[in-house]
Amino acid sequence: MTGQVRGVQLARLLGQWHALPGRRRSPDYAALAGTVRGLLADGRLPLGVRLPAERELAEALRISRTTVTAAYRQLRETGHLASRRGAGSWTMLPGNHRVASTGLWTPLDDREMLDLGVAALAAPPQLLSAARAATEDLPRYLSGAGYHPTGIIELREAVADAYTARGLPTSADQIMVTSGTQHALDLVLRLALAPGGTVLVESPTYPNALAALAGRRARITTHGLAADGGWEPDLLLGSLRQTRPKLAYLIPEFQNPTGHLMPASLRERVVAAAHAVGTDLIIDESFVDLSMDGTELPPPVATYDRHSRVISIGGMSKPYWGGLRIGWVRASAPQVQRLAAVRVGVDMASPVLDQLVAVHLLADAEAIVADRRVQLAVQRDALLGALAHRLPEWRVTVPRGGVTLWAELDGPVSSALARATEEVGVRLAPGPRFGLDGTLERFLRLPFTLPAADLVEAVGRIAAVRYDLDRAGRQRWREPAVIA
Repeated sequence: MTGQVRGVQLARLLGQWHALPGRRRSPDYAALAGTVRGLLADGRLPLGVRLPAERELAEALRISRTTVTAAYRQLRETGHLASRRGAGSWTMLPGNHRVASTGLWTPLDDREMLDLGVAALAAPPQLLSAARAATEDLPRYLSGAGYHPTGIIELREAVADAYTARGLPTSADQIMVTSGTQHALDLVLRLALAPGGTVLVESPTYPNALAALAGRRARITTHGLAADGGWEPDLLLGSLRQTRPKLAYLIPEFQNPTGHLMPASLRERVVAAAHAVGTDLIIDESFVDLSMDGTELPPPVATYDRHSRVISIGGMSKPYWGGLRIGWVRASAPQVQRLAAVRVGVDMASPVLDQLVAVHLLADAEAIVADRRVQLAVQRDALLGALAHRLPEWRVTVPRGGVTLWAELDGPVSSALARATEEVGVRLAPGPRFGLDGTLERFLRLPFTLPAADLVEAVGRIAAVRYDLDRAGRQRWREPAVIA
């Protein structure tokens, strides 16, 4: 059991659980149960958490206890709830589910799903040759134990050289190799954030960062991003000065999910404000390589750091391949050593063979990344064209890099739409996954990492479902099979 959710908390997560525009509603108990299932499916409601008592939830939702009782009964019948008399009810999922590539739970029979919940590309063709070359390099490491807590020197030097080429002089001693960018974030939080510490994040932001912060029991404050311009400088700097958080987690390059790019002037001011209030900045550079349309990148945020307040994290997942679990931290040399000391209680070191593969990919980075940018531009434009044709009421700001669109919908139906599109073979990441407490229902993240034809097909299915949400008719809910 991971904890308990109170009635008012669950009510906020449920949002508009029983009302879809222009439709005759299904029974309230079925709508309530279906929305809880949706929260479980997209990770906003954890597994193993105790739900509020029936009376408490009924009071929070201002509905009858009978409705909540019937919803809980249906959730038990479908395998989404386990109850014990006198002890309460805990969330679970049926045995015919598995962990998807997003880390969330999904039915076993959805292998043909068009998955728009994952913002990552398939592997580049150069990966195979890099893997073969890495196996030829491996023998010189086999005489040792294979533990390199900060990473093998070749990879640390390659990453340091990439930072230097961006105008930020960096030595190998300032680089720590990790098992992916999420692992890098987790280690930094273990080192720099005590349980209950305050962290400022953008809203919307990366869901797995929110999960990592929740794991540290952080107190999260947010800075809301404008749909068309991104960061509001005075509001962001004001949030830093007023809340004085221990950490701030920011994604300045093609922000996930909005695609915004932070200007150089604001980067400098953010670093200065963070130093003034004693805040350390975690700068996620996952998408920094994926600029498009000739966009010139501002200097790295750490360029303006003179007091070791900026810790940069990045990795191979977005420009190369998610299956290559290689990430890194760029910090001061003493901070890297402290991170290594924290790491040995977690996983000791990253795989040597994977690091050697990364070395060879980085050696060919110019060609690989150039191909990726062309591929992404084509797929982005295909997605934009399909949205303009099939869903012209949606508003989308064209990103100049990254891998995602942040779409403003024509109504607060993001979660309902995501649940409905599962029925037609499209998986979506609804807006509330990128915020706190059920907000952002008018938004949807749409990555353009699938082939163009798949993106056009997915938009066609989404448009059909969106049309159906506004038509009169009875909501179709999955009912448990009855065996007599």
